[in-house]
Amino acid sequence: MHFVNAKGILTTSNGRYGMNIYRGCSHGCIYCDSRSKCYRFTHPFEDIEVKQNAPELLEKALRSKRKKCMIATGAMSDPYMHCEEELRLTRKCLEIIKDNGFGVAIQTKSDRILEDIELLDEINRSTKCVVQMTLTTYDDELCRILEPNVCNTKRRIEVLAEMNQRGIPTIVWLTPILPFINDTEENITSILEECVRVGVKGVIDFGMGLTLREGDREYYYAALDKHFPGLKERYIKRYGNAYELPSPKAKRLLDLFKRICKENNILSDPEECFDFINEFPEQYTQMSIFDL
Repeated sequence: MHFVNAKGILTTSNGRYGMNIYRGCSHGCIYCDSRSKCYRFTHPFEDIEVKQNAPELLEKALRSKRKKCMIATGAMSDPYMHCEEELRLTRKCLEIIKDNGFGVAIQTKSDRILEDIELLDEINRSTKCVVQMTLTTYDDELCRILEPNVCNTKRRIEVLAEMNQRGIPTIVWLTPILPFINDTEENITSILEECVRVGVKGVIDFGMGLTLREGDREYYYAALDKHFPGLKERYIKRYGNAYELPSPKAKRLLDLFKRICKENNILSDPEECFDFINEFPEQYTQMSIFDL
């Protein structure tokens, strides 16, 4: 890893605020979109760029904001990669969010988040905290191939259970679903049954497939050659250089997904999930207006 002093930490899109403390990732997921060349990495993806002044930038940014809101992290780079064990920058930023009365929506694949569960609990009791976990593959052996350097799905489900026991709402990202690999009814059903059991609030899926762009396509195809010989040629024949690669079973899997979610009162529309994630509690919004 290497260290930089960033010029800013908060980004905004459609009125939603987010931050990435790290750039790059050490989880090694074979399908990672963040490897795409459009993100203009100037260093190897596994050479994690650390925004060492992130806490100071965040403190300054939040103190200047007149209205409280949710702060999201984890969209581009997992905030609980291996380097977080040593650096604790995510934890420092969470403390700043708590101390300034903001909420947080945090996305990860790692059980390292449990080290901060007390802090997340404090944030959720004072404003709002939403924990998001990516679950793609229920089978442990397949999970180790697709997501080799992070805890498996069953461990992530245990994390979701612990969060929900604390009253911290959770959202699952059921994506990507890889054609001819994990696009089975058994896989989708197994994951969703666990989501029901532990009480997740919503599940996000974008059509039962994956996306590939220049940069991550090459990495993904190299992984297919290594672990699934002959599958790359099947992809090329069916999809060419398409950006969106829906599973051939997409409609059936989507119908299954929507049915299970509806029967168990789980949010399944992505926009409804995003609205829930980004909605700051009304009572705190009103308080912040009077505090101006």
